[in-house]
Amino acid sequence: MEYFLELFFGGLTRGSIYALIALGYTMVYGILQLINFAHGDVLMVGAMVAVSVAPALLAMGLPGPLVLVLCVLTAIPVCVALSLAIERIAYRPLRNAPRLAPLITAIGVSIVIQTVAMMIWKPRPRAFPDLLPTDPYEFGGALLAPKQILILVVAALVMTGLLLLVNPTRLGRAMRATAENPQIASLMGVNANQVIAATFAIGAALAAVAGVLYGMNYNKAEFMMGVIPGLKAFTAAVLGGIGNLGVAVLGGLLLGVIESLGAGYICDLTGDFLGSQYQDIFAFVVLIIVLVFRPSGLLGERVADRA
Repeated sequence: MEYFLELFFGGLTRGSIYALIALGYTMVYGILQLINFAHGDVLMVGAMVAVSVAPALLAMGLPGPLVLVLCVLTAIPVCVALSLAIERIAYRPLRNAPRLAPLITAIGVSIVIQTVAMMIWKPRPRAFPDLLPTDPYEFGGALLAPKQILILVVAALVMTGLLLLVNPTRLGRAMRATAENPQIASLMGVNANQVIAATFAIGAALAAVAGVLYGMNYNKAEFMMGVIPGLKAFTAAVLGGIGNLGVAVLGGLLLGVIESLGAGYICDLTGDFLGSQYQDIFAFVVLIIVLVFRPSGLLGERVADRA
């Protein structure tokens, strides 16, 4: 039972990060019908910014938790500025183009960001400093590291805040109106360009938080670190039903738990032949199964029909 709980909470930790990234994917898709494959690289930039400023802050004698907060506050505006530049330069001119054009552009933007990041921060991975105590806490016989608890709490608060923002607020209503029909929304006084830019900015802020949490969880950051989490977050969005924020969160959590339990128990059964080193397999097996048997996701999708 203790082993199951450790795998379960480990999966929830990873799944929380996937869910934060998946929200960025599904928000953009819900409005633009665009898969922003550069979103994972925004996460990478957030982590690299954090790992760059953390040593200087620690050298000033600041406590680790405060350094972590300052890292997040530094990463967010950088990621937001990057995402807004991507939307304005790469996606807005192609808004009325065939869907294949912005998709290819997204892949190209991803490669450009990775290359520039490699030039700035160099190819070698950087160690993410331990900013929290390392002594674990016991919960039901399972041991949880403080950083795992922090990731779960922060992810829950951020995702709840986003859902509260999108549902009752004026911005949320403008987002839903633009997703339903941008032309009619414009006639009703909604500035579609501002709404879309705000969507990219919010998604980038979520990616920045996820990037810092991801780097803290795995104690490293590198210029290619956004590729696999980005693909897994896309898988999570598809798993739940892309276009729906609530089920994207559910998909992220579910995917993390499937990965953790699958890697843990198959590792025991196969003697690590198909264990922890192959945990990425489970995410993409799930993606294939969902696309074959239920392309709209486990709980369907909530995307407007603009035909």
